[in-house]
Amino acid sequence: MPLAAGFQIGPYEILAPLGVGGMGEVYRAKDTRLGRDVAIKILPMEMSTDATRRQRFEREAKTISSLNHPNICVLYDIGCQGGIDYLVMELIDGESLAKRLERGPLSLEQVLKYGAQIADGLDQAHRVGIVHRDLKPGNIMITSGGAKLLDFGLAKSAAVSSNLATLSALCPAATPVTQEGMIVGTFQYMSPEQVEGKEIDARSDIFSLGVVLYEMVTGRKAFQGKSQLSVASAILEKEPEPISAVKPLTPVVLDRTIRKCLPKAPDERWQSASDLSTQLKWMADGSSAPAVVQPAREKKMWDRGGWLVSAALLLIIAGGLAWWFKSREPVRTVYYASPFNLGANDLTLSADGKVAAMVAYWEQGNKYVLWTYRLGEANATVVEGTEGAMHPFWSPDAKWIAFFTQGKLKKVDLAGKSVQTICDAPNGRGGTWNKNGVILFTPDVFLGIHRVSAGGGTATEETTLDNSRSESSHRWPVFLPDGKHYIFLAANFSGQFDKNALFLGEMGSKERRFLTPASSNGAYAEPGYLLYARDNALTV
Repeated sequence: MPLAAGFQIGPYEILAPLGVGGMGEVYRAKDTRLGRDVAIKILPMEMSTDATRRQRFEREAKTISSLNHPNICVLYDIGCQGGIDYLVMELIDGESLAKRLERGPLSLEQVLKYGAQIADGLDQAHRVGIVHRDLKPGNIMITSGGAKLLDFGLAKSAAVSSNLATLSALCPAATPVTQEGMIVGTFQYMSPEQVEGKEIDARSDIFSLGVVLYEMVTGRKAFQGKSQLSVASAILEKEPEPISAVKPLTPVVLDRTIRKCLPKAPDERWQSASDLSTQLKWMADGSSAPAVVQPAREKKMWDRGGWLVSAALLLIIAGGLAWWFKSREPVRTVYYASPFNLGANDLTLSADGKVAAMVAYWEQGNKYVLWTYRLGEANATVVEGTEGAMHPFWSPDAKWIAFFTQGKLKKVDLAGKSVQTICDAPNGRGGTWNKNGVILFTPDVFLGIHRVSAGGGTATEETTLDNSRSESSHRWPVFLPDGKHYIFLAANFSGQFDKNALFLGEMGSKERRFLTPASSNGAYAEPGYLLYARDNALTV
């Protein structure tokens, strides 16, 4: 039975109802001790005797109480009176994202801002082993201060395996509400592993956030259907309509960032909410406008967030400057016509500076693939078999391009177009290839540089993280001309930007030489220039 205004529960006086969800009723109430308004979530009395629901209610309390983050709703208190269990939470003034989406898609600025904040909140939860499991617009509040995550009532420890029913157990439902005792979550925002009742981890939340971001950008749900069965089938088997087809002016990098949330296999998604948040913040800092390379004499390039800019972009700058040093002609800006009407990213030049490799959307194949473009020519060529490619880099003879995809480091022969797997690389972060057939690369986000033969094999560790410097990752290696020494970025993800620095390494040696603080990866250009970003400037 709903509680009437004036009802006293503990030291809280009910003022008015706020809403009803799958796990209880929510009321606005007055804390009579502190004189502040709060939100009270109540498990109705007739449900309190249900051991399963009560257990989930208590889990929600414990989950929220362990979280302290500006983008997560604060838990103030928990209590029980007359058989009624209740939570006392921060009263958030604003509107739910679901309500906001009723008026249509959000602006690019709002998508990037709120998306990064949601990812930050999830990252905090994931770091203490909590998976939300029911991320959706109705559980996100938009306030004057930004986005806040609500309702961890379905959250669970990532270490505890799911014990859920399979899709065949589902019954039709008129609305997309959570079905307790069956598959846990809200259907249109579920990950494939949730739909199948499999064990889940933090990457399931990343999939759900990708679905939410898609809707924020387009105003449409990523997976649609006339029934839960058809929606579930779409989640398991189909890809959302390309954002570019719905909102043609959406920056291609945002389209690709969201798509990386949505692969069916968790290993192919962003592997942490922190990485996703960083990517969204970088786009927000740069306004996601088309990148324009400034001449070396114009120092300003990007702000503090620019240290995460793609390694390939600086390689393009390095190659372009090298070309300039040789020819003494200004660097040309190339504007791509079809098929690059949707934009291109992850650009890298061959060693001779004549051919660019890049990742761009292929409309015919409905996917992102590698393309090659010979500078000065009218058309680009798609490299088939390179679906999902990221962070490409060239062989010294420009006959091969290596790239990361599907948890592997692969290479493609540009003459025969054959694709070969080199080794495992769950979430690659840049690579470099020397004339002796050795590749240095970073196989995953929080690892050091690894070494492998270009012919394939098992990778071995080349550098180890220095905990005394709070290093989070070694990435974006670049061989110097001798093919033995290399430059790499030692990155820090804890917010200590002054810890980010470029180092010089030597193959076969654990010793390394500090070069300079930097807010980006480094790039080498003949006849001996090191390019990198620091303090809002491109430095040579």
